[in-house]
Amino acid sequence: MTTSDWAEVDRYLVDTLVGDGDSETLRANAAGGLPAIDVSPPQGKFLYLIAKTARARRVLEFGTLGGYSTTWLARAVGKGGQVVSFEYEPKHAEVARANLDRAGVGDRVEIRVGAALDSLPILAEENPEPFDLVFIDADKVNNSNYVRWALRLTRPGSIIIVDNVVRQGGIADAATTDANSRASRDVIELLAAEPRLDATVLQTVGGKGWDGFAYAVVLGEDD
Repeated sequence: MTTSDWAEVDRYLVDTLVGDGDSETLRANAAGGLPAIDVSPPQGKFLYLIAKTARARRVLEFGTLGGYSTTWLARAVGKGGQVVSFEYEPKHAEVARANLDRAGVGDRVEIRVGAALDSLPILAEENPEPFDLVFIDADKVNNSNYVRWALRLTRPGSIIIVDNVVRQGGIADAATTDANSRASRDVIELLAAEPRLDATVLQTVGGKGWDGFAYAVVLGEDD
């Protein structure tokens, strides 16, 4: 099966299940010169459904980009919910803010601009309520650091999702020198070794190619 076949299936799913109501966000991202690395529409809807199923009211996101996935998550938390999203690039954050406001969910999203590893200690000092879901889709080399921080900011039953970990199969190569594949192997090994997490990885195909995401649940004392 070729990538064009996968993209054709994605288009069918958008037409029948997902809808293209957020296509304006993707056009605005392109017009703003942002890289086309957003989650796909079916993946965005999947994130939304995970958050809805978990009845998440507080979501932490690593990597706002133009706010496409953020919009899905903000819809899921509903009125009175909150998404806190880290974005390194000020230009990306500016585009995302406009997209979120246009989508009608800007009031429930806080974008913190700058390196997440610099912003996280500040967030922790604020002693926030635990996050119900954490979506990690930023610089891959820091994925393990982000998961460790996610554990500090969540509660038993919270969900942690790490995107883009399969790397077109690169994680299966123990001798890989690719930094992102190496980082993906590291974060998967962290998920396996961490007693407070129960996790798996699902491979995905679609218009964006072959990849996959890690899905972990924070365990409690009775789990």
